[in-house]
Amino acid sequence: MNFGIFLAPFHPVGQNPALAIESDLQLIEHLDGLGFEEAWIGEHHSAGYEIIGSPEVFIAAASQRTRSIRLGTGVVSLPYHNPFIVADRIVFLDNLTRGRIMLGVGPGALPSDAFMLGINPNSQRFMMEQSLEAITMLINGEEPITMETDWFVLKNARLQLKSYSKSIEMAVAAQVSPAGPRAAGRFGLGLLSIGATTLGGFDALSTHWSIMEQRAQEYHTTVDRNNWRLVGPVHIAESLDKARENVKYGLSDWIYYFRNVAALPLVPEGTKEEDVVDALIETGMVVIGTPNDAIEQIYRLLDKSKGFGTFLIMATDWANKENTFYSYELFAKYVAPEFKDYLSKPKASMTFAQSNRSEFIGAAVNAVVNAFKTDKA
Repeated sequence: MNFGIFLAPFHPVGQNPALAIESDLQLIEHLDGLGFEEAWIGEHHSAGYEIIGSPEVFIAAASQRTRSIRLGTGVVSLPYHNPFIVADRIVFLDNLTRGRIMLGVGPGALPSDAFMLGINPNSQRFMMEQSLEAITMLINGEEPITMETDWFVLKNARLQLKSYSKSIEMAVAAQVSPAGPRAAGRFGLGLLSIGATTLGGFDALSTHWSIMEQRAQEYHTTVDRNNWRLVGPVHIAESLDKARENVKYGLSDWIYYFRNVAALPLVPEGTKEEDVVDALIETGMVVIGTPNDAIEQIYRLLDKSKGFGTFLIMATDWANKENTFYSYELFAKYVAPEFKDYLSKPKASMTFAQSNRSEFIGAAVNAVVNAFKTDKA
């Protein structure tokens, strides 16, 4: 299993935006040093909270400050853009990053974004699939394409660059609606289950993969569970009490945003502020606790989904910078190895040394005694 983050991002209104964006870049650098494999960056244009308007521009900056972490758009909202421009910029980024780019796409998440652009929310999912059809042909095909819809026109369109990668990895976002898995199955792409730990998103996991397989069969494509990414919020510390204390810094702002701005209530109305953490933990929606709690959450998701390839931590400002960075360090040290088989050989070696300790100590003592005898002789 691979690990990474999904960086929307979530920065409370009132912070200096320039410093918040710099903090995001520093977080990507930190994750690169810790060995996280992926970072997915969001696109939003309203509400003042998720303030990265262009994941491509952010990725270009992050690529120059990192070495190995792969960088994905999480996600480009396809109805907002001409598909030719999306494809052209992604291929350019693939060359700029020497093959570290991933293209995540979706219909657009914030109704306020669509409203400002004059897009009918009822059309967004259909527009996403139309755009994705053009993008996959532009990136993967050799022939120019001509395509006309009621919102974009392409005439003998072809890209001027080939991708640096043999194949640019692509994924479609999904929450509860079947639109994401339908599109992913049709084009043989990966799936980004952004709401995997929410009540509706968790319940939909097994259904979504069935839809993927059905659509892949219908369109003669293939889908692979290794290209399925599940997203969930995690903050861990040395103890549950410490983790709960840490999230007092910013959890209430995060709850306020979803409840009053994004209109996605995460806890029942009327829940007392002192009971919010318990309510979130009890539903399984978040991990606020220890590395063992994070391990249990991932096994829970594996059991429900029947298998996936990457777990992405939803990046938040629940804790201050120091405690946030330390949470990722604990995850890299104690959670990721559980699912990577990093520890089998060290454990076996320790067991071998421990079980034969008496023999080894005896031999070492004899060697010292013999050295003294030899010296006297």
